[in-house]
Amino acid sequence: MQFGAGVVGEKSGALMDWNVSTAYKNLKDMEPKSMMDVALIPNMEPIDVTPGTSDKGNNSTKPRKKTMTSVYLKFFETTPDGKNRKCKFCGQIYSISTATGNLGRHLSNRHPGYDKLDDSISTPGSQAIIVIKKPQTQPKTSHIEPEHLNWLLIKWLILASLPPSTFEEKWLSNSFKFLSPPVQIWPTEKFQAVLHEVFRSMRDDIRCMLENVSSKVSITLDFWTSYQQIFYMSVTCQWIDESWSFRKFLLDISRVPSPCGSAEIYHTLIKVLKFYNLETRVLSCTHDNSTNAVLACHTLKEDLDSQKANPFCYVPCAARTLNSIIDDSLPSTKLVISKIREFALEMNSSSEMMEEFIQFTTTYQEGTWKFPLDVSSRWSGTYQMLDIVRKAGRSMETLIRKYEETHGRLLLNSAEKNAINIMHSYLEPFYKTTNDICTNRLPTLGLVLFFMDHISETITACRESRHTPDWLKNAAVDMAAKVRSYNDQVSNIFTYMTAILDPRIKIELIPESLNLENYLEEARSHFVRNYSTTHFASVTVTYGSNQELEDGGGVNVSFAEEIARKRRRASMGTATDELTQYLSEPPAPIPIDVLEWWKVNSGRYPRLSVMARDFLAVQAAAVVPEDLFCSKGDEVERQKVSLPYSSMQAILCVRSWTESGMKLKYKSTEIDYERLMELVENGGGGFEKKQK
Repeated sequence: MQFGAGVVGEKSGALMDWNVSTAYKNLKDMEPKSMMDVALIPNMEPIDVTPGTSDKGNNSTKPRKKTMTSVYLKFFETTPDGKNRKCKFCGQIYSISTATGNLGRHLSNRHPGYDKLDDSISTPGSQAIIVIKKPQTQPKTSHIEPEHLNWLLIKWLILASLPPSTFEEKWLSNSFKFLSPPVQIWPTEKFQAVLHEVFRSMRDDIRCMLENVSSKVSITLDFWTSYQQIFYMSVTCQWIDESWSFRKFLLDISRVPSPCGSAEIYHTLIKVLKFYNLETRVLSCTHDNSTNAVLACHTLKEDLDSQKANPFCYVPCAARTLNSIIDDSLPSTKLVISKIREFALEMNSSSEMMEEFIQFTTTYQEGTWKFPLDVSSRWSGTYQMLDIVRKAGRSMETLIRKYEETHGRLLLNSAEKNAINIMHSYLEPFYKTTNDICTNRLPTLGLVLFFMDHISETITACRESRHTPDWLKNAAVDMAAKVRSYNDQVSNIFTYMTAILDPRIKIELIPESLNLENYLEEARSHFVRNYSTTHFASVTVTYGSNQELEDGGGVNVSFAEEIARKRRRASMGTATDELTQYLSEPPAPIPIDVLEWWKVNSGRYPRLSVMARDFLAVQAAAVVPEDLFCSKGDEVERQKVSLPYSSMQAILCVRSWTESGMKLKYKSTEIDYERLMELVENGGGGFEKKQK
């Protein structure tokens, strides 16, 4: 697709030359030329994306007329230092590198009928000739061109997850013109074209990067329906690199065609995997627990198994399971929680009530509270409602009674307070679990299984306690059923191997439902079959090496003894020895950094560490836990649901890639926003550097 930057709006000035080298460059390397001289984005071949928007006589397909330059410059004089031009009518000063089109717009906007004053204005022709003939002698300036604004707006659209149609709002455009009349915002079609080209350029870079990944990769799937009733699937890839750093990149956001069943999900997923050449390197897929996603993953496993490709497994999302389990506990107290939430909303909106609440909690020693309170309907907000009653109940009641005339309906009776206190005590382990999962840098599958096992024990204790009220026991029955369903889905050899490769878990802390005796033998077989000595020629010990000459051997050990030792070591199975040695040591402390542990100990376990790199990338959750449990998820969901089809893929993918550390890129050129902002700061924050 070809699109232009020369024609940018209704009063476009001189055509910009975008036909520069296509070689990959960082914009910082393009100095000392001004930013617009080299162009922010090369190879943007000019086309008129909005027919009829260019000025007369300035069609983008025609060469620039030299007479246009002399006409405008007649009304400006060059300052003695040769760095600026000064308007002869009002004294407005522009940088010497200002495009003549901008000078013309100044005359049209500020001095209508300037051309009729031609006879009263005299301009030394030699000055204009000197400036034009010797542009290379101009000192470097920090002049800002109006065109740069559009690239800043591209960045804003991406980070704010807004569609290009945002700029169709008349008063937004008027606001820019109020700051600088010459400003011309790109039309929606051009913003759309640029965004899609940026998306394609960055996606190609990710594909090249993934081709160099030496380990297996894992993927996660998430689904949602937009306001246009279009069903989308996001595919995210995770792996652990050679330096033991966890890597994560969004691969694509794809529309799943109607009827949006398992077959459509499967074909859409295969298309993404083939584009990135990952279909034979993917080890696992974590899905969102929906029936269609499970069936699609099952079809993918059958497909890969039939090709005798690498082993593959699919895992349910623990975060969604846990969120659903918590929801099952809340129906009986839903109305009470709604009253508490309304009270919290009133406090958030009233600085007077807020200050009084803080005073009361200080007086009654009921803790310190941070405002605004989390009043979201997500788990973090719901638990804070329970927290208010449990930890600041006296302050809450005192404040409501003070405003009883307007808020008296929010007072809780003794039965409601008792129910909230019971729920708070019961759900506290759930809150601590979700908090740990959200704040953990890498919540491995092994660690999450450990937490889920504790949740299962908490639910069982609730059901068996004679002090538990019937309404909570009934809720616990449904909660227990979901825990069993999750355990059934994760009880397989792959999750077992993933769990024991977490040095904090190993066999000692693995859930009992997963700790089957035959799994350990299957794990050993998997080591030998997929991570045997033949796969690691670089670490294979050769005859006569220092490693092979063990205690007492030295250089006097006979060649026959070396052969004997070699055979004894082979019969034991080196890979199996590593697994045995690893499992024989006690688990590491829970707070340790798992990847750092393996980085330090990879020398002790050269084969086992390779498998750990593969399996520790398997994800326990298909979504970022914080986005599901915390109020932050409300904004994330709004952005996903509100984008139109024309912008969904490009906006969300490019945003995710930039948040992962990638630079915005158009074709072969990296967009240097730091350099652009330096120009803005040096130019005084305007599009025309003004001096008075």
